[in-house]
Amino acid sequence: MAGGSLVCEVWPSRLATNLVRLPGLTPARDAPDAARRIRTMRRVPVNPAIQGRSYPPTASYLVGREKVREFARAVFATNPICLDVEAARAAGHPDVVAPPTFPVVVQEHTLAQLLGDPDAGIDFGRVVHGDQRFQYTRPIVAGDELTAQLTVTAVKSLGGNSMITATTEISDAAGAHVVTATSTLVVRGDD
Repeated sequence: MAGGSLVCEVWPSRLATNLVRLPGLTPARDAPDAARRIRTMRRVPVNPAIQGRSYPPTASYLVGREKVREFARAVFATNPICLDVEAARAAGHPDVVAPPTFPVVVQEHTLAQLLGDPDAGIDFGRVVHGDQRFQYTRPIVAGDELTAQLTVTAVKSLGGNSMITATTEISDAAGAHVVTATSTLVVRGDD
């Protein structure tokens, strides 16, 4: 290590990096002291002021037939309408139907906006997925062009942890509502 100092990375969010230099420490001699100093650093709490914040709509996401099939196999969805175009058409759908949890693929882009927002104060390394819900207007099918927009609907503290509820409205190319995906993220507090 250059200059005999210990450099450790602290990640207040997944997309931002802050380097914290602990001056005057050498790795071999001072590692226990450095570890203690790192453990005692205060984490930035989740900013409650983000409640009510909406992020810009994402770029459109074109739902591909093979993506639907891959997702269906990954979640062990065995309904033929998720895998076979003819079965989907026989059931009245224009193409294969995405399994009910597929919206997480689209929602992922909106959650990246939230997790990458430095004002939010979310340490991605401390995030645990707490809950996921979907409210459908209609099924997602291959060929859909979807856009999503996230709003932070709640920020709560509970037992030293922060709980963030984020609602993502997913619409088709015509602007019609398709599904609402609601996630609750738990940001663990200091150990």
